[in-house]
Amino acid sequence: MQPRAALGLGTAVAVTAIGGVLAVALPMQANAATGGVTGYATQNGGTTGGAGGQTVTASTGTAIHTALCNRASSSTPIIIQVSGTINHGNTTKVSGDSCNTAADKIELKEISNVTIIGTGSGAVFDQLGIHIRDSSNIIIQNVTVRNVKKSGSPTSNGGDAIGMESTVRNVWVDHVTLEASGGESEGYDGLFDLKDDVEYVTLSYAILRNSGRGGLIGSSETDTGNNYITFHHNSYSNIDSRTPLLRGGTAHIYNNYYVSLNESGINSRAGAKAKVDNNYFKNSVDVLGTFYTTEAGYWQVSGNIFDNVTWSAASSDHKPAGPNPTSTTSVSIPYAFTPDSASCVPDVVTATAGANKGLQVSNGSCTPTSPTAGPTTPAPTTPVPTTPGGTTPPPSGTNLSIGAGADGSSKASGTSYGDVRDGSLTTYWSPASTTGSISIKWSAATSVSRINIREASGATGLIGAYRVLNGDTGAVLKTGSGAGVITFSAVSAKKITFEITGASGTPRVAEFETYAS
Repeated sequence: MQPRAALGLGTAVAVTAIGGVLAVALPMQANAATGGVTGYATQNGGTTGGAGGQTVTASTGTAIHTALCNRASSSTPIIIQVSGTINHGNTTKVSGDSCNTAADKIELKEISNVTIIGTGSGAVFDQLGIHIRDSSNIIIQNVTVRNVKKSGSPTSNGGDAIGMESTVRNVWVDHVTLEASGGESEGYDGLFDLKDDVEYVTLSYAILRNSGRGGLIGSSETDTGNNYITFHHNSYSNIDSRTPLLRGGTAHIYNNYYVSLNESGINSRAGAKAKVDNNYFKNSVDVLGTFYTTEAGYWQVSGNIFDNVTWSAASSDHKPAGPNPTSTTSVSIPYAFTPDSASCVPDVVTATAGANKGLQVSNGSCTPTSPTAGPTTPAPTTPVPTTPGGTTPPPSGTNLSIGAGADGSSKASGTSYGDVRDGSLTTYWSPASTTGSISIKWSAATSVSRINIREASGATGLIGAYRVLNGDTGAVLKTGSGAGVITFSAVSAKKITFEITGASGTPRVAEFETYAS
């Protein structure tokens, strides 16, 4: 492997409170586009990060860890706006009941509902990787992570710029720049590595460059339990291999721009299935196939452009898809997407991918556009239960759901029927798609005339049309739209069902409260 030139990036520092955290909302270069999540991260209940939570600013790794540790719980939503250079010199371990941090990396471990977004003149994680473990609902946006090493000095995160492992769900990494200054012999590993049970992840509008390894899904031929990953509108350049390496699972790879893949590119193996649509490959070698193993993987191809791509001869452990790639499997994609034509991918990706590009995106028209600006995050407020129209007060009296049973239609992975009756707004049930039903049930007939549907923090406003049903007879008790307090004529039943028939995303029902009056 040829050593790569040093990147020579400038360091932009925006000082807030060194080593501290400010709980205010400052003007941002680009607002967190949490509504713009795409790909597989939209599934399994969706990915909202810290939406709806407190906004804090941080200019050190210690301040990031402090913000996580100062939350009321490990699932309390939070948006952390980061600026300046984050490195080993300003990152220490912070302890608390709501966190599990470390000194040699940005540690997002055993937590949920967090957004980290770069603001101001930029946020650079220099020689310091970001590690996500046993966590869910995370957004990382508009940051640069560079020169993270697994050998030499200093070391961090096993040499991965961003790494995820061990039961990770719903992560959106967007508009980031991930880069190294060489390959494994220079001390670096992967730019974007996922292993040991990671699902529902999207990497979008990212730059990955100057590295021996772009990234992997699965750390070995037996680590095939990772699944449902989307890669779109990313720029890969001067990468030796793994763009990505797939071991098992399903990946959707579209509208990426690949330049100078030196040894191999998309490496589908060990039964993996890759849907490869409308990408542009240029000046590269063996950009798609099964490489360095006899354990075959598969691919579905359409609309790609191969510009000056060289294909090597096949052997027992080296099976390029070209020179005329054809599909070897079929992959069904569960979400809507509108790809750009491959012919415009170089221009669109160059204009939009990477940190500090204003979070521009493409809607399939080959034209970069700015995301719809959301409101500036307000100062923290105490959550108020949602009600239709905002006028009906929460019911008084005993919540009959506490201690009752619950069931429903198919549920999204990682959610539970029982979470709607546990008295907590941090746990929830989601249907397997955008519609479905959830029920509260009792061993004996119970009089009910009012229910309160409370959505999880960060996912309010998703429920559209609904029906309330007598679960014993199927009779419709009430129809309407939106979450909140719903009143109907008193009924005596062993089961009350809330059926969602329309939604703007995958709903998250945190509590299904029932009342006699």
